[in-house]
Amino acid sequence: MTPGKKLQGLVAATITPMTPDGQINLSVIRQYVDYLVNEQNVKNVFVNGTTGEGLSLNIQERKQLAEEWVCQGKDKLDHVIIHVGALSLPDSQELARHAASIGASAIAVIAPFFFKPTNKGELVAFLQKVASEAPAVPFYYYHIPPLTGVKIHVEELLDGITEQIPTFQGVKFSDTDLLDLAQCINKNEREQFVFLYGVDEQLLSALAIGANGAVGSTYNYLGQKTNLMLQAFAKPDLALARKYQFLTGEFLSFVIKLGFGVAQTKAVMTVVSGIPMGPPRLPLVDASEEFIVQAKAKLDSIAWPDGN
Repeated sequence: MTPGKKLQGLVAATITPMTPDGQINLSVIRQYVDYLVNEQNVKNVFVNGTTGEGLSLNIQERKQLAEEWVCQGKDKLDHVIIHVGALSLPDSQELARHAASIGASAIAVIAPFFFKPTNKGELVAFLQKVASEAPAVPFYYYHIPPLTGVKIHVEELLDGITEQIPTFQGVKFSDTDLLDLAQCINKNEREQFVFLYGVDEQLLSALAIGANGAVGSTYNYLGQKTNLMLQAFAKPDLALARKYQFLTGEFLSFVIKLGFGVAQTKAVMTVVSGIPMGPPRLPLVDASEEFIVQAKAKLDSIAWPDGN
């Protein structure tokens, strides 16, 4: 990891590799790190999140994965963010302490989503209890209302947040509510917070209103193409940036119609990278062979502006 380096650009939401019998497969993490860095030019990761099936893993498995990503990412990755959210507050606190002890770059926490916080005060109280267990580690709120059902606006959450959570650094914003994101960025005049957008097919829109970067599953296998979009946007060459966003959207629109989730993401990553990601954990089930064939054909058919 690179201490002190600002978190920006692309962050791969890592997949959890599993063996055919459904056990976590730590043996391929080194190869996975090298693939992200060398083939996709992605040097930041978000471990044990939604794409990583974090909430389907037990505490020990989550710790082992965190340790392996930190270990293998040493001197290769800039940031290893560990998601430590859980339905149980003590579990989340234990994971936060562990992440701090192994030298994670940052921790992130999702809102509890069975017994849900119903207002800002309840949500902040939960987040604060977790963040305080890792008082020297940057803290991010993982906002994903389509999955949690917790729809407390981030704009509201941020008001006075550092008084209660001094380590608060920003938000993984995985929602299509660009008005809420825009209000957050507009009020972030001193740029004290980092906003990482989490809806891959809408990233260009988020960049236009000031997002610092993105966390997403497609950056595992389309990181290099998305980095070219970021470069085009920065030039600025908006027409070229749009081409990359539209082509990413074309692929995602195609696979979403087939049925696209974590299991299918694992299958696509296996095909593209050559690294065996294995099956998902129940209740998720393997992608069908028909899906794999169609998704690969679609991806191979796309004519990217860089000619590759």
